[in-house]
Amino acid sequence: MAEYICLFGKDSAAIVIKQPKKSPLFLRMIVLVFAMVCGLYICAVCLKQLSNVSFQTSQLVQTSPIDSHSLRFVTRIHYPKPQTFNRAECGHNPVRYFAILSMQRSGSGWFETLLNSHNNVSSNGEIFSVLDRRKNISSIIQTLDRVYNLDWFTSASKNECSAAIGFKWMLNQGLLENHKDIVEYFNRRGVSAIFLFRRNPLRRMVSVLANSYDRYAKLLNGTHKSHVHSPAEADALSRYKPVINSTSLIHDLQETENSAAKALEYFNTTRHIVVFYEDLITNQTTLKQVQEFLNIPVKDLSSRQVKIHRGDLSDHIKNWEDINKTLNGTEYEKFLRADY
Repeated sequence: MAEYICLFGKDSAAIVIKQPKKSPLFLRMIVLVFAMVCGLYICAVCLKQLSNVSFQTSQLVQTSPIDSHSLRFVTRIHYPKPQTFNRAECGHNPVRYFAILSMQRSGSGWFETLLNSHNNVSSNGEIFSVLDRRKNISSIIQTLDRVYNLDWFTSASKNECSAAIGFKWMLNQGLLENHKDIVEYFNRRGVSAIFLFRRNPLRRMVSVLANSYDRYAKLLNGTHKSHVHSPAEADALSRYKPVINSTSLIHDLQETENSAAKALEYFNTTRHIVVFYEDLITNQTTLKQVQEFLNIPVKDLSSRQVKIHRGDLSDHIKNWEDINKTLNGTEYEKFLRADY
């Protein structure tokens, strides 16, 4: 728009410049652009928060952000000097430390047997299932030192020539309660964390209830077995159909997800990966990625364990109709049809 210039008097030096009126359309465009920028910012913040809480859509295997802090752990190797034996010619062989962080009935036992089929890996089981080993942070640190010094002996111990030493640790075994000290220990000693979760916590719930029942029923000839090695044994255990509390079901599923998200948040500064049980079954590259993460030779791994609850979930839940009705139309409806 043109500007209007007015002169007052012949000898007047005063010049008044009248600014044009701003177009309403121009002002509206400014408001619209500002609203769009604010909207994009709010969406970005929300997405970031959601990604921190939910790990359901995470990639198959994820590592912590690469920075100078985590890069020191990538090649962190150790040369333990155990007090209980001599590593002999293997004393110059480097060892890497790891811990499998998981929940009960999430496939950690099966996953551990896969790792132990590698002739360079020793994973020593669920060592913190014993209360005295986790009664306080001092007893936890003392136990960790024994494991990583190769002074912890189990049937999985390969002693002298192990290239990777670790164990499995359930989230409810003092891990979350003492996370600050444990994270500091992991970073100081160069311990790599392998998070193992199930994408379908409803199937995990079935496994937990069935295993709890068998502790007392002992369906296999009066013997309780958490893991089996034959299809016949698996069929025998899967005949029991637990009743799931439909009233608290959604809350229980949320609690499972919250525990996993909390663990990921607490251990975010450690060198870690996230692995899902379902992906171990369906994706052949997953075990390769785990071995590469541990910096050990990649080999074909195997296990004698047989899956117990196979097929549709409707075949394994006694009050299936109630569960189906409870979850239909919710964010957890997808768990009713998941394969694993």
